[in-house]
Amino acid sequence: MRVASRRPAEASPARMGRLAKLPVFFGLDGRRAIVAGGTAAAAWKAELLAAAGARVEVYAAEPEPEMLQLITGDDRFRLHARPWATDCFEGAVIAICDAETDAEAQAFACSARAAGVPHNVIDKPAFCAFQFGSIVNRSPVVIGISTDGAAPILGQAIRRRIETLVPQTLTAWAELAARVREHVTARLKPGAERRRFWERFSDLAFGPAPGADVEATVRRLEDEAAGLGADGGGRVTIVGAGPGDAEFLTIKAVRALQSADVILFDDLVSDDVLELARREAKRMLVGKRGGRESCRQEDINALMVSLAGQGRHVVRLKSGDPMIFGRAGEEIAELARANIPVEVVPGISAGIALGSALGVSLTHRDLAHSVRFVTGHARDGRLPEKLDWKGLSDAETTLVVYMGGRTSRDLADRLIAEGRSPATPVVVAEAVSRPEQRIRRMTLQDLSGGAVAPPQAPLLLGIGEVFREVESAGIDAGVPESADLRQALPR
Repeated sequence: MRVASRRPAEASPARMGRLAKLPVFFGLDGRRAIVAGGTAAAAWKAELLAAAGARVEVYAAEPEPEMLQLITGDDRFRLHARPWATDCFEGAVIAICDAETDAEAQAFACSARAAGVPHNVIDKPAFCAFQFGSIVNRSPVVIGISTDGAAPILGQAIRRRIETLVPQTLTAWAELAARVREHVTARLKPGAERRRFWERFSDLAFGPAPGADVEATVRRLEDEAAGLGADGGGRVTIVGAGPGDAEFLTIKAVRALQSADVILFDDLVSDDVLELARREAKRMLVGKRGGRESCRQEDINALMVSLAGQGRHVVRLKSGDPMIFGRAGEEIAELARANIPVEVVPGISAGIALGSALGVSLTHRDLAHSVRFVTGHARDGRLPEKLDWKGLSDAETTLVVYMGGRTSRDLADRLIAEGRSPATPVVVAEAVSRPEQRIRRMTLQDLSGGAVAPPQAPLLLGIGEVFREVESAGIDAGVPESADLRQALPR
């Protein structure tokens, strides 16, 4: 059995690149903050400070309606109906100003600096000791985003993206975490046990809000983390890595990778995908490739059972979608026999990514009424005999053939013999969605004539009228037209 460990990409000696600004979360509860100015912009900053627990003192001779509406009747605020002066900084821990002119901004900044008070002048970064970023508020979980003033709109766009990823229910889970932390620390051993508990807890935190049985749930997680539960705390997550582009991963797939103790990954999983995994996770290559030395499926199954039995979170990382020609069914059955919890996270299959890469609908309503995913070889490496050849030869069916490179000639001969037109468009794809992606265009007749040599890398074949759109859409696949294939393509 060939199992190779791989370390994540080495970090640079500095371990962290330069930070434009240090992200600091400042405790303001019960502390004095000053806001100079009565504008709507100043009101927004005053509200932000009050939300963080500060006692906010506003200096404004003529506050605007937005400021008056905010502070009237609210004992978190105190209005001084005069402009700011140097004496207002005494006892303050933070100071904000909405200055009309650069001269006022400079005077405020100099006074604050002399008093040793961190300060911000709204929309005048040259006079600021710190800057505000965009905020995602799930307090006590607070996420701050900064572009160092370069592109505030970009910061807002990032915030909107994060808002979609972070559920509102996270607030309740974070509050629960604060309540149970002391008990968890007392009960569980430092290291693996505590990390196992908090990883499982975090998985739940991205789901529904804590229910009435949350105390029982916490006890169960503690038991599992301590190895006292029915499954000993170990589990397996079978994750679809997609065709290669790391941005095709689902959010759930990334969460699994970032909570893994061990990752068992296939040959075709890209380095970019692996780089998203928890850096402390052990990575083990368990590749299976036709015509090469490979791990046996039985050995991979046994390894998963063994590692999960030790209480580890094992991620079985498979290229594409694990439930499409990924032998995930065998792995699930083996884990079930060992009473090990298993979850499957789907991925984008290469066949789906092929259509996207070409800008082609695999089920174009005028050209195809069905799409079929088929394997190009049987257990013995030859073309499978038990396929529905009559159905596959239907001119209005799009075929996506996985692992079809070695049997492509026999496949084309059989389809033509069953009645499929020799002029049927074909695309031959390698490394779909990756930088080295290569897609060649030809016909079924070209395929039958041996236009594809036995490949060194897995090939994906697309067969059907929908692929005629590749040419008409003007999509450059980077290859010659089919008339020149015999001279241009390897034999």
